[in-house]
Amino acid sequence: MKYYLIAGERSGDLHGSNLIKELKIEDSNASFRFMGGELMQKEGGHLVENYSKISFMGFFEVITHLPDVLKTLKKIKNDILQNKPDVVILIDFAGFNMRIAKFCKEHHIKVFYYISPKIWAWNTKRVHKIIKYVDKMFCILPFEKEFYKKYNYKVDYVGNPIFDAINKFVPNPDFFKINKLEDKPIIAVLPGSRIGEIENMLIYMLSIIPSFPEHQFVVAGVSSLPKEFYDNFEHRNNIKIIYEQTYDLLSRAEVAVVTSGTATLETALFNVPQVVCYKTSLLSYLIGRAVIKVPYISLVNLIGEKKIVSELIQEEYNPKILLEHIKYINSIEGKAQIQKDYIQLKEKLTTEFSASKTTAKFIVNYLK
Repeated sequence: MKYYLIAGERSGDLHGSNLIKELKIEDSNASFRFMGGELMQKEGGHLVENYSKISFMGFFEVITHLPDVLKTLKKIKNDILQNKPDVVILIDFAGFNMRIAKFCKEHHIKVFYYISPKIWAWNTKRVHKIIKYVDKMFCILPFEKEFYKKYNYKVDYVGNPIFDAINKFVPNPDFFKINKLEDKPIIAVLPGSRIGEIENMLIYMLSIIPSFPEHQFVVAGVSSLPKEFYDNFEHRNNIKIIYEQTYDLLSRAEVAVVTSGTATLETALFNVPQVVCYKTSLLSYLIGRAVIKVPYISLVNLIGEKKIVSELIQEEYNPKILLEHIKYINSIEGKAQIQKDYIQLKEKLTTEFSASKTTAKFIVNYLK
């Protein structure tokens, strides 16, 4: 079979790479083309476009980079038509991928979706477009199956790929040595993977350093961004920046400051008490506040269906409030409460097989 995968973010690149790995096991004749990143490329196939060209944060930021997005959209559409895949597999990244879904449907190409768009969070009317354009949906959050059931749309819950990846993870025993870290407790800083969000988040995240002289602050960097970008922060602050070692960092962190996104769930699954933060441009924030319909922004709280971790959003995200919350979660009482809730969270996500293996089996069987 000829598979065409589209991932538009770093997390999608990870999940896409694991899916390709499992599809190769299920289908010995599999071939791949994709928009993604280095992780998918390592698994084989042809990288048509790197996701970093169109990975932007916030409504306003996407609008200002619209020419780049439209250029990439056109390129991917043309490539799909030229190569005629048996199925196009979309991975999250709803704004871009739903346009691809409509295009594929118009050209009679099967569309499978791995990791549902977060339509339950805002503009639930989009569910009708999914029903119209997506042949099969594979969900990774337990509550999504019930959401779609209300619209008589059958989806498959396949487990959570982040949960799978962490279960397989083996810490590097030389982590401290190779990164020249001090023999101090670590406060992990996970500012995101896009330049815009990192700039917004790091300013306040690093402002609390003087209040924790017994700790070392270690920032999770991504290699897809220029090292010079991170150097500006490293030179001005008493911090260490490490690249592509987030799981090693979390496996040793005492507490963490995390930008809202996939990393909040990763942090929870490593049992690290965290404060979730989010700050964007005023326009993007106002638009988001008007349309988002869920009570929380972090996956941890959404899956747990209650407040497990604190969320500091926009004006609440400032040095004073951040410091208060970090001190609390670093206390005996704060740690105990969060880690107790983390146990219940893991129980909700546990499945018999990995998400990527289950999804690959579904895909191959559906195509047959």
